[in-house]
Amino acid sequence: MCQVKHRIMDSLTASTMWMIPGQNQSWVSEFILLGFSSDPTTNSFLFIVFLLIYLSSVLGNGLIIMLVCLDTQLHTPMYFFLCVLSLLDMSDVTTTMPQMLVHLLAHSQTISFIGCLMQMYVFSALGITESILFVVMAYDRYVAICYPLRYTVILNWDLCIQLVAGSWICGFFSSLFHTFFTMSLPYFGPNKVNHYFCEGPSVRSLACMDTHLIEMVDLVLSVFMIIIPISLIVTSYIHTAMAILKIKSTQGRCKAFSTSASHLTVVTFFYAPATYIYMRPNSSYSPEQDKQVSLFYAAFTPLINPVVYSLRNKDIKRAFLKVMGLKH
Repeated sequence: MCQVKHRIMDSLTASTMWMIPGQNQSWVSEFILLGFSSDPTTNSFLFIVFLLIYLSSVLGNGLIIMLVCLDTQLHTPMYFFLCVLSLLDMSDVTTTMPQMLVHLLAHSQTISFIGCLMQMYVFSALGITESILFVVMAYDRYVAICYPLRYTVILNWDLCIQLVAGSWICGFFSSLFHTFFTMSLPYFGPNKVNHYFCEGPSVRSLACMDTHLIEMVDLVLSVFMIIIPISLIVTSYIHTAMAILKIKSTQGRCKAFSTSASHLTVVTFFYAPATYIYMRPNSSYSPEQDKQVSLFYAAFTPLINPVVYSLRNKDIKRAFLKVMGLKH
């Protein structure tokens, strides 16, 4: 409950301070991110674990970007989209993890109001962009399997660049609404966010007003950015699966299923926790559970993506061996 509500019976002077326009001395200027634990030993252990996750994510995704850029045989629409996905994952994990690592060791766990706003905006923008990109990647698999002879004609480079640019523009534009509506709420205290980064629902729970309308706006945005993309991906893969079953060659069917399975695995890890966080009613808000669930798309998905796409992909393995000089 907000301090405003706690102090409703305070003196007239204190009450006036909340009511007079421009009297914003008590507006929260920073937030305290509580993280996972207050125990130094536990935090030291978590620091090592998350540092390894962060470094592995950056190195893994960075390796995919490097291989796609260096190997001309990977200059195809599918690997172009994979390269963009790796860039998004690197940016996503860098938006939250470095600060969390600092807070695990530092005595102060504060983040400025502006810093919180920027982190929320960038994290949300990258997440929405990735959500749209998954639809683009599903369309890529649909065209590759259903229209293999016309693949490079339909998905020409101009269209690929337009699809990626559109994903980024939609992501960063849509995030403006989510961030603006959340951070424009009155925050007079308390300022302790029970999370390890500034995620919308966790920050919004501290607002000193009824947030029902903002939740409805967020729900509408979530329908456009989660439900509709999932529906498009499912529709795309239904047609793709039907086309795969018509392939007479066993080897051809296995290869088609392999690339599609990799994409579906990554999509599941991304959308399942995101749907739980952003599509449920605020009444079921559980800070501790939310922190654990958000780790899947904020930390584990960027880590898993390179593993899924490299272990199941002969082209990536071949490009890696070629770059390392182990294969000519």
